[in-house]
Amino acid sequence: MYLCVDVDYREDRAVAAGVMFRHWTDDRPCSESVVPVDRVQPYEPGHFFRRELPCLLAVLEACESPPEVIVIDGYVWLGDDQAPGLGAHLYRAIEGRSAVIGVAKTRFLSARPVEEVRRGSSRVPLYVTAVGLDLAESARCIREMHGPYRIPTLLKRVDRLCRDHPIAGRPES
Repeated sequence: MYLCVDVDYREDRAVAAGVMFRHWTDDRPCSESVVPVDRVQPYEPGHFFRRELPCLLAVLEACESPPEVIVIDGYVWLGDDQAPGLGAHLYRAIEGRSAVIGVAKTRFLSARPVEEVRRGSSRVPLYVTAVGLDLAESARCIREMHGPYRIPTLLKRVDRLCRDHPIAGRPES
């Protein structure tokens, strides 16, 4: 099983969401979870993981078993392997039980190694980083994910889950 996760923030609260799926080409999750998180850390430049990591761990606690791979919105590495990003902090927190693939929409210039993945007819790449799984294999997995557009279907789905949840401060759809 694989898991896509995302978090949406509202003042001092957050909503974390996860979608589980079996195959990289799946167009629908086999399960979803939404976890409201009270009292999140304030944003601190250079230490974003302090804010987001507890939210991601709350989603993982809702899973029946650890996924083989976790896909996050962001970077695993902000530089070489001595400059951990959110994904590396998550990997360490779960003691390497799952590989972590970071999928970022904007380029962070010092992040290394990074593989650019172009999907659909988009000329703008996604920036893929990874730990616990080969980078080329990670990029292939993201390239294969369902959807004709730049952002894979299930990454859009997990984003909508946390953004649309009423506790996030937005009205129900």
